[in-house]
Amino acid sequence: QKSSVQTIGEEQIQNPYTELVVLKGHQDIVRFLVQIDDCRFASAGDDGIIFLWNAQTGERLFELHGHTHKITAIAPFYSSDDSEEKNHLILTASADRTVIVWDCTSGRQVQKVSCFHSTVKCLTVLQRLDVWLSGGSDLCVWNRKLDLLCKTSHLTDAGISALLELPKNCVAAAVGKELIIFRLVASNDGSEGWNVLEVKRLVDHQDNILSLVSVNDLTFVTGSHVGELIVWDALDWTKQASECNFWDSSVHPDLQPEIKLSQSPNETSVQHLTSDEECVFAAVGKGIYVYNLQMKRVIACQRTAHDSSVLHIEKLPNRQLISCSEDGSVRIWELREKQQLPAEPVPTGFFNMWGFGRANKQANQAAKKMHENTPAYFLELVGDLIGHSSAVQMFLYFGDLGLATCSADHLIILWKDGERESRLRSLTLFQKLAQNRDLQCKF
Repeated sequence: QKSSVQTIGEEQIQNPYTELVVLKGHQDIVRFLVQIDDCRFASAGDDGIIFLWNAQTGERLFELHGHTHKITAIAPFYSSDDSEEKNHLILTASADRTVIVWDCTSGRQVQKVSCFHSTVKCLTVLQRLDVWLSGGSDLCVWNRKLDLLCKTSHLTDAGISALLELPKNCVAAAVGKELIIFRLVASNDGSEGWNVLEVKRLVDHQDNILSLVSVNDLTFVTGSHVGELIVWDALDWTKQASECNFWDSSVHPDLQPEIKLSQSPNETSVQHLTSDEECVFAAVGKGIYVYNLQMKRVIACQRTAHDSSVLHIEKLPNRQLISCSEDGSVRIWELREKQQLPAEPVPTGFFNMWGFGRANKQANQAAKKMHENTPAYFLELVGDLIGHSSAVQMFLYFGDLGLATCSADHLIILWKDGERESRLRSLTLFQKLAQNRDLQCKF
């Protein structure tokens, strides 16, 4: 059976990443990459080791040992010392039920917390409050000295799978299919302590919440295992818009929603979300979708962007997207506007625009008017990065320094702009010749 996934020829004119550097060291799946500063990043995964790398040269800076099981979460933590120079720290959580703070400058272990009753699944730093949160079977709030300031009671055995910072000292915690809003309140006793209060439970999702993303101070978005995407008000936590059921294009529009029971779970799963001020970009099953927040509808999609589930997606500063997949590929897409032709009335809604679901006449008219006045877009494949032999878990974009990817093949790859690297090598060569007085350079 021929794959419906797009392919790109040998000539990838718009793909700058023509050089790659392979970084070895990990002995198991590399699941996490976190940026430390403009040219340093950390990697971690199932071997329990953390490596610090130079993104420009690929040099391994430190190898950090302290955990005995796989890493489950990692987060940067910038010190707020009086000195102008920031002290870069990282937090790592592990299945060994510990959290360790590392100094990125020296590679030393600063402190270790071992009082957890279950695995910490997520870490979030509230830089403005100078505290950090750990999520597992409960939510804990810690200060920089790793003192436990407060914690919630035991939530569920499943525990908190993801945390997102919200305005007004609030955080959203994904606990199964529920979204729990917590608020940090300063202690009344005059100390520097905090109390954490549960203020609301949002039960609009029908299945486990897998991804959360903040759009701005007013809006955040969540996605679930069965393809639900909900847009929330970040101040009062009301639902602003919702779209659900990412169906395969072969599903007949008249079939009842129960058809989802026969779907492969990963076909509709919202694995990852990212956003800019205008759109939300969703990795759903094997596809990627662009949802416009103002129009409240999908404006472009690639249902089969990869051969397997898309695990991570990011928008670049230009109109490009990068996605990576379980199939081992990393792909670059460009969001382009296409000439809109007169069309039949289109049902409103997230996926009704692709011909699914039912809509009333009023909605049809509204959608028709919207489609007449708004441009249509499409995602064009402009780059295909082939280097990993197994699932690519995530990536980091370093601008001019390139792209870092990590994979289940135990490798990290730095993808470089070939033309830029060639120019830099030529410049370096000329500088060396000038220093040796073999060539007189006049500037």
